[in-house]
Amino acid sequence: MSVEAFDAIDVIRAKRDGGQVPEPALRWMVDAYTRGYVSDAQMASFAMAVFQRGMQRDEIRVLTDAMIASGERMSFASLGKKTVDKHSTGGVGDKITLPLAPLVACFGVAVPQLSGRGLGHTGGTLDKLESIPGWRAALSNEEMFAQMQGDVGAVICAAGSGLAPADKKLYALRDVTGTVEAIPLIASSIMSKKIAEGTDALVLDVKFGSGAFMQDIDRARELAETMVALGTDSGVATTALLTDMNVPLGLAIGNANEVRESVEILAGGGPADVRELTVALAREMLALAGHPDADVEAALDDGRAMDSWKAMIRAQDGDPDAALPTARESHVVMAPADGVVTGMDALPFGISAWRLGAGRARAEDQVVHAAGIDLHVKPGDRVTAGQPLFTLSAEDEARFPRAIEALDDAWSLGDTAPEIGPLVRERITA
Repeated sequence: MSVEAFDAIDVIRAKRDGGQVPEPALRWMVDAYTRGYVSDAQMASFAMAVFQRGMQRDEIRVLTDAMIASGERMSFASLGKKTVDKHSTGGVGDKITLPLAPLVACFGVAVPQLSGRGLGHTGGTLDKLESIPGWRAALSNEEMFAQMQGDVGAVICAAGSGLAPADKKLYALRDVTGTVEAIPLIASSIMSKKIAEGTDALVLDVKFGSGAFMQDIDRARELAETMVALGTDSGVATTALLTDMNVPLGLAIGNANEVRESVEILAGGGPADVRELTVALAREMLALAGHPDADVEAALDDGRAMDSWKAMIRAQDGDPDAALPTARESHVVMAPADGVVTGMDALPFGISAWRLGAGRARAEDQVVHAAGIDLHVKPGDRVTAGQPLFTLSAEDEARFPRAIEALDDAWSLGDTAPEIGPLVRERITA
Protein backbone atom coordinates (compact mmCIF):
# COMPACT_ATOMS: atom_id res chain seq x y z
CA MET A 1 0.00 0.00 0.00
CA SER A 2 1.48 3.33 -1.08
CA VAL A 3 1.94 6.17 1.41
CA GLU A 4 0.19 9.43 0.51
CA ALA A 5 2.34 12.56 0.28
CA PHE A 6 -0.10 14.77 2.17
CA ASP A 7 -3.08 14.60 4.50
CA ALA A 8 -6.46 16.05 3.50
CA ILE A 9 -7.08 17.31 7.02
CA ASP A 10 -3.93 19.46 6.90
CA VAL A 11 -5.00 20.95 3.54
CA ILE A 12 -8.50 21.69 4.89
CA ARG A 13 -7.11 23.31 8.05
CA ALA A 14 -4.70 25.48 6.08
CA LYS A 15 -7.51 26.95 4.02
CA ARG A 16 -9.98 27.07 6.91
CA ASP A 17 -7.51 29.21 8.87
CA GLY A 18 -7.03 31.60 5.96
CA GLY A 19 -3.67 30.35 4.81
CA GLN A 20 -2.37 29.64 1.32
CA VAL A 21 -2.22 25.96 0.44
CA PRO A 22 1.25 25.05 -0.93
CA GLU A 23 1.23 24.06 -4.60
CA PRO A 24 2.26 20.40 -4.11
CA ALA A 25 -0.43 19.90 -1.45
CA LEU A 26 -3.15 21.50 -3.59
CA ARG A 27 -2.19 19.39 -6.62
CA TRP A 28 -2.25 16.29 -4.44
CA MET A 29 -5.69 17.19 -3.04
CA VAL A 30 -7.24 17.37 -6.53
CA ASP A 31 -5.55 14.17 -7.68
CA ALA A 32 -6.42 12.25 -4.50
CA TYR A 33 -10.05 13.34 -4.76
CA THR A 34 -10.26 12.32 -8.42
CA ARG A 35 -8.99 8.82 -7.65
CA GLY A 36 -11.21 8.46 -4.59
CA TYR A 37 -8.65 8.65 -1.78
CA VAL A 38 -9.98 11.99 -0.51
CA SER A 39 -13.66 11.54 0.39
CA ASP A 40 -16.63 13.65 -0.69
CA ALA A 41 -16.98 14.82 2.92
CA GLN A 42 -13.38 16.04 3.01
CA MET A 43 -13.60 17.79 -0.35
CA ALA A 44 -16.91 19.36 0.68
CA SER A 45 -15.19 20.73 3.78
CA PHE A 46 -12.35 22.10 1.64
CA ALA A 47 -14.82 23.69 -0.81
CA MET A 48 -16.61 25.41 2.08
CA ALA A 49 -13.28 26.70 3.39
CA VAL A 50 -12.55 28.14 -0.08
CA PHE A 51 -16.04 29.67 -0.17
CA GLN A 52 -15.43 31.40 3.17
CA ARG A 53 -11.73 32.25 2.88
CA GLY A 54 -11.15 32.65 -0.84
CA MET A 55 -7.96 31.87 -2.74
CA GLN A 56 -4.93 33.79 -3.95
CA ARG A 57 -4.48 34.16 -7.73
CA ASP A 58 -1.63 31.65 -7.70
CA GLU A 59 -3.73 29.12 -5.78
CA ILE A 60 -6.54 29.43 -8.33
CA ARG A 61 -4.00 28.91 -11.14
CA VAL A 62 -2.68 25.73 -9.45
CA LEU A 63 -6.21 24.45 -8.77
CA THR A 64 -7.16 24.99 -12.41
CA ASP A 65 -4.00 23.34 -13.70
CA ALA A 66 -4.50 20.35 -11.39
CA MET A 67 -8.03 19.87 -12.72
CA ILE A 68 -6.73 20.05 -16.30
CA ALA A 69 -4.07 17.44 -15.43
CA SER A 70 -6.78 15.05 -14.17
CA GLY A 71 -7.78 14.22 -17.76
CA GLU A 72 -6.89 14.57 -21.42
CA ARG A 73 -5.72 17.77 -23.05
CA MET A 74 -6.75 18.36 -26.64
CA SER A 75 -4.78 20.20 -29.31
CA PHE A 76 -6.04 21.79 -32.51
CA ALA A 77 -2.57 22.60 -33.83
CA SER A 78 -3.03 20.20 -36.75
CA LEU A 79 -6.03 22.13 -38.10
CA GLY A 80 -3.85 24.72 -39.78
CA LYS A 81 -6.08 27.61 -38.72
CA LYS A 82 -6.79 29.62 -35.60
CA THR A 83 -9.32 28.32 -33.10
CA VAL A 84 -11.45 30.57 -30.91
CA ASP A 85 -14.16 29.62 -28.44
CA LYS A 86 -16.74 31.52 -26.42
CA HIS A 87 -18.20 30.78 -23.00
CA SER A 88 -21.22 32.40 -21.38
CA THR A 89 -21.96 32.18 -17.68
CA GLY A 90 -25.60 31.73 -18.68
CA GLY A 91 -28.85 33.60 -18.46
CA VAL A 92 -32.50 33.76 -19.49
CA GLY A 93 -33.00 33.68 -23.26
CA ASP A 94 -29.26 33.38 -23.90
CA LYS A 95 -29.10 31.63 -27.27
CA ILE A 96 -26.08 33.57 -28.55
CA THR A 97 -23.89 30.50 -29.21
CA LEU A 98 -26.26 29.34 -31.96
CA PRO A 99 -25.84 32.27 -34.36
CA LEU A 100 -22.35 33.16 -33.12
CA ALA A 101 -20.45 29.96 -33.95
CA PRO A 102 -21.41 29.80 -37.66
CA LEU A 103 -20.98 33.58 -38.00
CA VAL A 104 -17.37 33.47 -36.80
CA ALA A 105 -16.67 30.38 -38.93
CA CYS A 106 -17.58 32.43 -42.05
CA PHE A 107 -14.20 34.13 -41.74
CA GLY A 108 -12.07 30.98 -41.91
CA VAL A 109 -11.70 30.61 -38.15
CA ALA A 110 -12.35 27.25 -36.44
CA VAL A 111 -14.89 27.39 -33.58
CA PRO A 112 -14.78 24.41 -31.18
CA GLN A 113 -17.88 25.14 -29.10
CA LEU A 114 -18.05 22.40 -26.47
CA SER A 115 -21.37 23.07 -24.76
CA GLY A 116 -23.59 21.70 -22.01
CA ARG A 117 -27.17 21.13 -21.01
CA GLY A 118 -29.40 23.34 -18.91
CA LEU A 119 -30.17 22.87 -15.24
CA GLY A 120 -32.71 24.99 -13.39
CA HIS A 121 -33.68 28.33 -14.92
CA THR A 122 -30.74 28.66 -17.33
CA GLY A 123 -31.10 26.88 -20.65
CA GLY A 124 -28.54 24.58 -22.26
CA THR A 125 -27.21 25.06 -25.78
CA LEU A 126 -27.41 21.33 -26.54
CA ASP A 127 -31.05 21.18 -25.41
CA LYS A 128 -31.91 24.00 -27.79
CA LEU A 129 -30.18 22.38 -30.76
CA GLU A 130 -31.79 19.02 -30.08
CA SER A 131 -35.08 20.69 -31.05
CA ILE A 132 -33.83 20.30 -34.64
CA PRO A 133 -34.88 16.91 -36.11
CA GLY A 134 -31.92 14.55 -36.45
CA TRP A 135 -29.29 16.82 -34.88
CA ARG A 136 -26.86 15.03 -32.58
CA ALA A 137 -24.68 16.43 -29.83
CA ALA A 138 -22.32 13.48 -29.35
CA LEU A 139 -19.35 13.57 -31.73
CA SER A 140 -16.08 11.69 -31.64
CA ASN A 141 -12.88 13.71 -31.55
CA GLU A 142 -12.28 12.63 -35.16
CA GLU A 143 -15.68 13.92 -36.27
CA MET A 144 -15.16 17.20 -34.43
CA PHE A 145 -11.74 17.77 -36.00
CA ALA A 146 -12.99 16.91 -39.50
CA GLN A 147 -15.89 19.36 -39.16
CA MET A 148 -13.60 22.20 -38.08
CA GLN A 149 -10.91 21.44 -40.64
CA GLY A 150 -13.30 21.34 -43.59
CA ASP A 151 -15.57 23.97 -45.05
CA VAL A 152 -17.97 23.95 -42.07
CA GLY A 153 -15.44 25.34 -39.61
CA ALA A 154 -17.72 25.43 -36.55
CA VAL A 155 -18.91 22.64 -34.27
CA ILE A 156 -21.27 22.80 -31.30
CA CYS A 157 -21.22 19.50 -29.43
CA ALA A 158 -21.05 17.84 -26.03
CA ALA A 159 -17.73 17.90 -24.22
CA GLY A 160 -16.11 14.50 -23.88
CA SER A 161 -15.91 12.86 -20.46
CA GLY A 162 -12.10 12.87 -20.68
CA LEU A 163 -11.80 16.65 -20.20
CA ALA A 164 -11.11 17.69 -16.58
CA PRO A 165 -12.87 14.77 -14.82
CA ALA A 166 -11.86 16.31 -11.47
CA ASP A 167 -14.07 19.28 -12.31
CA LYS A 168 -17.04 17.07 -13.13
CA LYS A 169 -16.74 15.36 -9.75
CA LEU A 170 -16.21 18.59 -7.82
CA TYR A 171 -19.01 20.40 -9.65
CA ALA A 172 -21.55 17.78 -8.60
CA LEU A 173 -20.35 18.09 -4.99
CA ARG A 174 -20.55 21.91 -5.01
CA ASP A 175 -24.12 21.68 -6.28
CA VAL A 176 -25.29 19.89 -3.12
CA THR A 177 -23.10 21.62 -0.52
CA GLY A 178 -23.93 25.30 -1.01
CA THR A 179 -20.54 26.21 -2.48
CA VAL A 180 -21.49 26.87 -6.10
CA GLU A 181 -21.01 30.64 -5.81
CA ALA A 182 -17.35 30.56 -4.72
CA ILE A 183 -15.49 32.57 -7.38
CA PRO A 184 -12.25 30.50 -7.24
CA LEU A 185 -14.29 27.33 -7.76
CA ILE A 186 -16.44 28.81 -10.56
CA ALA A 187 -13.40 30.20 -12.38
CA SER A 188 -11.33 27.02 -12.11
CA SER A 189 -14.33 24.92 -13.18
CA ILE A 190 -14.99 26.92 -16.35
CA MET A 191 -11.38 27.54 -17.30
CA SER A 192 -10.08 24.02 -16.65
CA LYS A 193 -12.42 22.69 -19.34
CA LYS A 194 -11.75 25.54 -21.78
CA ILE A 195 -7.97 25.34 -21.43
CA ALA A 196 -7.99 21.53 -21.65
CA GLU A 197 -10.04 21.87 -24.83
CA GLY A 198 -6.98 23.37 -26.51
CA THR A 199 -8.42 26.50 -28.12
CA ASP A 200 -6.01 29.30 -29.13
CA ALA A 201 -8.31 32.06 -27.92
CA LEU A 202 -11.36 32.47 -25.72
CA VAL A 203 -14.00 35.17 -25.27
CA LEU A 204 -16.05 35.15 -22.06
CA ASP A 205 -19.57 36.55 -21.79
CA VAL A 206 -19.89 37.15 -18.06
CA LYS A 207 -23.41 38.17 -17.11
CA PHE A 208 -24.71 40.09 -14.12
CA GLY A 209 -28.22 40.86 -12.92
CA SER A 210 -31.43 39.11 -11.93
CA GLY A 211 -31.25 36.27 -14.45
CA ALA A 212 -27.50 35.72 -14.14
CA PHE A 213 -25.41 33.38 -12.06
CA MET A 214 -23.71 36.45 -10.55
CA GLN A 215 -26.39 39.01 -9.74
CA ASP A 216 -23.98 41.65 -8.41
CA ILE A 217 -21.94 43.47 -11.06
CA ASP A 218 -18.87 43.76 -8.83
CA ARG A 219 -18.75 40.00 -8.24
CA ALA A 220 -19.33 39.39 -11.94
CA ARG A 221 -16.39 41.68 -12.69
CA GLU A 222 -14.21 39.81 -10.16
CA LEU A 223 -15.15 36.51 -11.80
CA ALA A 224 -14.38 37.88 -15.27
CA GLU A 225 -10.99 39.26 -14.18
CA THR A 226 -10.11 35.95 -12.50
CA MET A 227 -10.97 33.92 -15.60
CA VAL A 228 -9.15 36.28 -17.97
CA ALA A 229 -6.05 35.96 -15.77
CA LEU A 230 -6.30 32.15 -15.76
CA GLY A 231 -6.58 32.01 -19.54
CA THR A 232 -3.72 34.46 -20.03
CA ASP A 233 -1.46 32.61 -17.58
CA SER A 234 -2.13 29.39 -19.53
CA GLY A 235 -1.25 30.87 -22.91
CA VAL A 236 -4.84 31.23 -24.13
CA ALA A 237 -5.60 34.72 -25.48
CA THR A 238 -8.63 35.68 -23.35
CA THR A 239 -10.97 38.65 -23.11
CA ALA A 240 -14.33 39.11 -21.41
CA LEU A 241 -17.44 41.21 -21.89
CA LEU A 242 -19.54 42.08 -18.85
CA THR A 243 -23.18 42.00 -20.04
CA ASP A 244 -26.55 42.86 -18.50
CA MET A 245 -28.93 39.99 -17.67
CA ASN A 246 -31.55 41.87 -15.65
CA VAL A 247 -34.03 41.51 -18.54
CA PRO A 248 -34.46 38.35 -20.67
CA LEU A 249 -32.28 38.37 -23.77
CA GLY A 250 -34.35 38.55 -26.94
CA LEU A 251 -38.02 37.60 -27.18
CA ALA A 252 -37.80 33.80 -26.88
CA ILE A 253 -37.18 31.75 -23.72
CA GLY A 254 -37.11 27.98 -24.17
CA ASN A 255 -35.59 25.62 -26.71
CA ALA A 256 -37.26 25.38 -30.14
CA ASN A 257 -38.41 29.01 -29.97
CA GLU A 258 -34.83 30.12 -29.22
CA VAL A 259 -33.64 28.20 -32.30
CA ARG A 260 -36.26 30.09 -34.37
CA GLU A 261 -35.00 33.39 -32.99
CA SER A 262 -31.38 32.42 -33.73
CA VAL A 263 -32.32 31.67 -37.34
CA GLU A 264 -33.91 35.13 -37.56
CA ILE A 265 -30.58 36.64 -36.49
CA LEU A 266 -28.74 34.57 -39.11
CA ALA A 267 -31.20 35.88 -41.71
CA GLY A 268 -30.25 39.47 -40.85
CA GLY A 269 -33.24 40.17 -38.59
CA GLY A 270 -34.25 39.20 -35.07
CA PRO A 271 -34.36 41.21 -31.83
CA ALA A 272 -31.93 44.12 -31.61
CA ASP A 273 -30.35 43.00 -28.32
CA VAL A 274 -29.60 39.47 -29.58
CA ARG A 275 -28.03 40.87 -32.75
CA GLU A 276 -26.02 43.44 -30.78
CA LEU A 277 -24.49 40.85 -28.45
CA THR A 278 -23.86 38.37 -31.27
CA VAL A 279 -22.01 41.04 -33.23
CA ALA A 280 -20.04 42.26 -30.18
CA LEU A 281 -18.86 38.76 -29.26
CA ALA A 282 -18.06 37.89 -32.88
CA ARG A 283 -15.86 40.98 -33.16
CA GLU A 284 -14.01 40.00 -29.99
CA MET A 285 -13.49 36.42 -31.19
CA LEU A 286 -12.31 37.46 -34.65
CA ALA A 287 -9.95 40.10 -33.26
CA LEU A 288 -8.25 37.45 -31.10
CA ALA A 289 -8.06 35.18 -34.16
CA GLY A 290 -6.30 37.84 -36.22
CA HIS A 291 -9.27 39.37 -38.08
CA PRO A 292 -9.87 42.69 -36.30
CA ASP A 293 -11.49 44.33 -39.34
CA ALA A 294 -13.98 41.56 -40.18
CA ASP A 295 -17.40 42.95 -41.19
CA VAL A 296 -19.56 40.60 -39.14
CA GLU A 297 -22.79 42.53 -39.72
CA ALA A 298 -22.37 42.14 -43.48
CA ALA A 299 -22.02 38.37 -43.02
CA LEU A 300 -25.35 38.31 -41.17
CA ASP A 301 -27.06 40.42 -43.81
CA ASP A 302 -25.78 38.82 -47.01
CA GLY A 303 -26.54 35.16 -46.23
CA ARG A 304 -23.02 33.90 -45.47
CA ALA A 305 -23.80 33.25 -41.81
CA MET A 306 -27.01 31.40 -42.72
CA ASP A 307 -25.14 29.19 -45.19
CA SER A 308 -22.58 28.44 -42.47
CA TRP A 309 -25.37 27.57 -39.99
CA LYS A 310 -27.05 25.14 -42.40
CA ALA A 311 -23.74 23.44 -43.16
CA MET A 312 -23.01 23.06 -39.43
CA ILE A 313 -26.43 21.59 -38.68
CA ARG A 314 -26.27 19.17 -41.63
CA ALA A 315 -22.78 18.04 -40.61
CA GLN A 316 -24.29 16.80 -37.35
CA ASP A 317 -27.17 15.00 -39.11
CA GLY A 318 -29.75 17.73 -38.47
CA ASP A 319 -32.21 19.10 -40.99
CA PRO A 320 -31.98 22.91 -40.88
CA ASP A 321 -35.10 23.25 -43.03
CA ALA A 322 -37.33 20.93 -40.97
CA ALA A 323 -40.24 22.25 -38.94
CA LEU A 324 -39.42 22.77 -35.28
CA PRO A 325 -41.73 21.38 -32.58
CA THR A 326 -44.68 23.48 -31.40
CA ALA A 327 -46.58 23.04 -28.15
CA ARG A 328 -50.11 21.69 -27.90
CA GLU A 329 -51.25 24.26 -25.34
CA SER A 330 -50.73 28.00 -24.98
CA HIS A 331 -51.77 30.76 -22.58
CA VAL A 332 -51.58 34.47 -23.41
CA VAL A 333 -51.03 37.08 -20.69
CA MET A 334 -52.71 40.38 -21.62
CA ALA A 335 -51.99 43.93 -20.50
CA PRO A 336 -54.49 44.86 -17.74
CA ALA A 337 -54.34 48.56 -18.63
CA ASP A 338 -52.74 51.12 -20.91
CA GLY A 339 -49.19 52.09 -20.06
CA VAL A 340 -45.49 51.59 -20.63
CA VAL A 341 -43.67 48.38 -19.74
CA THR A 342 -41.35 49.59 -16.99
CA GLY A 343 -39.70 46.31 -16.01
CA MET A 344 -39.30 42.60 -16.79
CA ASP A 345 -37.30 40.69 -14.18
CA ALA A 346 -35.28 37.97 -15.94
CA LEU A 347 -35.13 35.35 -13.17
CA PRO A 348 -38.91 34.79 -12.76
CA PHE A 349 -39.26 34.42 -16.52
CA GLY A 350 -36.56 31.76 -16.48
CA ILE A 351 -38.29 29.96 -13.61
CA SER A 352 -41.64 30.17 -15.41
CA ALA A 353 -40.19 28.65 -18.60
CA TRP A 354 -38.61 25.90 -16.50
CA ARG A 355 -41.98 25.12 -14.90
CA LEU A 356 -43.52 24.91 -18.37
CA GLY A 357 -41.09 22.08 -19.14
CA ALA A 358 -38.34 23.97 -20.99
CA GLY A 359 -35.75 23.15 -18.30
CA ARG A 360 -34.88 20.36 -15.91
CA ALA A 361 -34.75 20.07 -12.13
CA ARG A 362 -32.38 17.07 -12.20
CA ALA A 363 -29.63 16.18 -14.66
CA GLU A 364 -31.54 13.08 -15.77
CA ASP A 365 -34.79 14.94 -16.57
CA GLN A 366 -35.93 15.41 -20.17
CA VAL A 367 -36.73 18.88 -21.47
CA VAL A 368 -39.84 19.63 -23.53
CA HIS A 369 -38.44 21.28 -26.65
CA ALA A 370 -41.71 23.02 -27.56
CA ALA A 371 -42.26 24.55 -24.09
CA GLY A 372 -41.31 28.11 -23.28
CA ILE A 373 -42.29 31.76 -23.33
CA ASP A 374 -42.51 34.18 -26.26
CA LEU A 375 -42.35 37.84 -25.26
CA HIS A 376 -44.30 40.34 -27.36
CA VAL A 377 -42.97 43.42 -25.55
CA LYS A 378 -39.85 44.57 -23.72
CA PRO A 379 -39.22 47.38 -21.19
CA GLY A 380 -39.89 50.76 -22.78
CA ASP A 381 -42.69 49.52 -25.06
CA ARG A 382 -46.08 51.24 -24.83
CA VAL A 383 -49.10 48.93 -24.60
CA THR A 384 -52.89 49.20 -24.53
CA ALA A 385 -55.32 47.27 -22.32
CA GLY A 386 -55.93 43.77 -23.68
CA GLN A 387 -52.76 43.71 -25.77
CA PRO A 388 -50.78 40.41 -25.57
CA LEU A 389 -47.69 40.78 -23.41
CA PHE A 390 -46.32 37.24 -23.59
CA THR A 391 -47.42 33.74 -24.57
CA LEU A 392 -46.69 30.67 -22.46
CA SER A 393 -46.45 27.31 -24.28
CA ALA A 394 -46.58 23.80 -22.83
CA GLU A 395 -47.56 20.27 -23.72
CA ASP A 396 -49.85 20.02 -20.69
CA GLU A 397 -52.13 22.87 -19.58
CA ALA A 398 -51.72 21.70 -15.99
CA ARG A 399 -48.30 23.36 -16.06
CA PHE A 400 -49.75 26.86 -16.57
CA PRO A 401 -50.89 27.78 -13.02
CA ARG A 402 -47.45 27.46 -11.41
CA ALA A 403 -45.73 29.01 -14.42
CA ILE A 404 -48.08 32.01 -14.25
CA GLU A 405 -47.57 32.21 -10.49
CA ALA A 406 -43.81 32.55 -11.05
CA LEU A 407 -44.50 35.73 -13.04
CA ASP A 408 -46.38 37.48 -10.22
CA ASP A 409 -44.60 40.84 -9.76
CA ALA A 410 -42.06 39.90 -12.48
CA TRP A 411 -43.19 42.68 -14.80
CA SER A 412 -44.70 46.12 -14.36
CA LEU A 413 -46.58 48.85 -16.20
CA GLY A 414 -46.24 52.55 -15.55
CA ASP A 415 -46.54 55.97 -17.14
CA THR A 416 -42.89 56.70 -17.88
CA ALA A 417 -40.42 54.69 -19.93
CA PRO A 418 -37.51 53.39 -17.84
CA GLU A 419 -33.91 54.33 -18.42
CA ILE A 420 -32.28 51.35 -20.14
CA GLY A 421 -28.54 50.97 -19.70
CA PRO A 422 -26.15 49.50 -22.27
CA LEU A 423 -26.22 45.74 -22.82
CA VAL A 424 -22.43 45.46 -22.86
CA ARG A 425 -21.10 47.28 -19.80
CA GLU A 426 -17.37 46.59 -19.82
CA ARG A 427 -14.60 44.89 -21.77
CA ILE A 428 -12.05 43.14 -19.58
CA THR A 429 -8.55 42.20 -20.74
CA ALA A 430 -5.42 40.93 -19.04
